[in-house]
Amino acid sequence: MAQNAEGPSAEELAARTPGEFWESLYRERVDDGAWGTRVNPVLAEVAAGLTAGAALDLACGAGGDSLWLAGHGWHVTAVDISPTAVERVAEAARGAEPAGTVTTESHDLTRTFPEGDFDLISAQYFHTPYDLPRSAILRAAAGALRPGGRLLVVDHASVAPWSWRLDRDPRFPTPGEVYAEMELPDAGWTVERAEARDRRATGPGGQTATVTDHILVVRRAGN
Repeated sequence: MAQNAEGPSAEELAARTPGEFWESLYRERVDDGAWGTRVNPVLAEVAAGLTAGAALDLACGAGGDSLWLAGHGWHVTAVDISPTAVERVAEAARGAEPAGTVTTESHDLTRTFPEGDFDLISAQYFHTPYDLPRSAILRAAAGALRPGGRLLVVDHASVAPWSWRLDRDPRFPTPGEVYAEMELPDAGWTVERAEARDRRATGPGGQTATVTDHILVVRRAGN
């Protein structure tokens, strides 16, 4: 979500907790009314084939996914570590009057996880410059699925020109590796999609580039 390619320095990261860092980013970010407010295309594609139910949007950011889901009849719990982010999503939802609902909660997912169970859980570009027990959080997300529910994980698989480049030679785990690291039981889970896909992306300054995403869809056994 950085506005420049270099991103925060190690000193800047060390000076703030993850919560302080992301809160500062959202407080200082100039809202152009577009960046982060559009639905991610893979989420729209996956959700379009499902019956609307209860959805959880992990690290909802500016809320584009949450608002799109609510507009299509889903009852969405939108969570982010930044109180400012979730306040803005709640305000946008009130103005949109969607067919579904949006409930917002602020969570540091390393410490707390939203209560409830869900038909769809979305983790879109769930990356951070801080250490994060990502596999444990995704495992908790899988455990919060209702029978027949789906966990959608979309990760960066390449570096866009406007991305943070904390590692000049980054390695991106494959969808299969992400699934394996979740360490789910052998029975009761189906990997419906595990693939790489190119797309044309638009950065915060309006610039465009072709980037690659990793896509993982995991379904819990049941109805």
